[in-house]
Amino acid sequence: MIGRADAEHEPDPRPIGVFDSGVGGLTVLHECLVNLPHEDFIYLGDTGNFPYGPKGLAEVRALAFANAAFLVSHHVKLIVVACNSATAAALPQLQASFETPILGVVIPGARAAVQETRNRRVGLLASEATVSSASYQQAISTLDAGIEVRAVACPRLAPLIQEGDVFSEEVERAVREYTAPLKSFGCDTVILGCTHYPLVTPMLRRLLGPGVALINSAEETSLEITETLKRKGIANRRDREGGYTFFSTGEPESFRQVGARFLQLPIREVGHWVGGASSPISATRVGA
Repeated sequence: MIGRADAEHEPDPRPIGVFDSGVGGLTVLHECLVNLPHEDFIYLGDTGNFPYGPKGLAEVRALAFANAAFLVSHHVKLIVVACNSATAAALPQLQASFETPILGVVIPGARAAVQETRNRRVGLLASEATVSSASYQQAISTLDAGIEVRAVACPRLAPLIQEGDVFSEEVERAVREYTAPLKSFGCDTVILGCTHYPLVTPMLRRLLGPGVALINSAEETSLEITETLKRKGIANRRDREGGYTFFSTGEPESFRQVGARFLQLPIREVGHWVGGASSPISATRVGA
């Protein structure tokens, strides 16, 4: 009997939906655009409600449901929750509530850390919501119960990075403060548990030292997406160049300017959606 993954499939031209609390998820989208250049993407940045880290579980979950519903209304074939806080708060509930396949960023990052660590001590830098959910700790324990995890909440880091100046002294002070407990812990692997953090990778490498591996959830999630498209038979044809579309619940021009640094590609047009758990699923397009 031929399984679905082994059968021939017609190309699926529907886009892939990606959402994040802000522009950090564009690091995930960047990896996807590099590894899946033939796919179309719709990105929703919930900048009007950024950051998710300090919010309560119920509020983050409600925002995640609204964002997913918005993407479903645009007929996406797969949804990527490119926000660690939203993944930690809502992924199982989202998967149970929507027919569209939904992936998060926690499992790919946890799996990579388990495979990478040699001394079985793993550090985690993440938002307060992600740390308090213990989602990474649970995922790592499921894969290897003998691994010790030291999680450090970084409440100031994502907002500072989103402001744009990732080389400021204030950012360096924050990174130095948050990495100090991990250096004392002696971990040889650190998970970047927020999609904003890859933008300060050089600073993290310098402060943590050359013997510490950094796990970029954006890279790992891109690989997971590629495998999921293949297994489910919903990949687009490969002899084409895909496109990408952006929506923001905040100020579109600000999203376009800041987002380009995260995406490392031009953002020409940004649609505006009011957003929020009770917002109607409609959007207007603005920009050049």
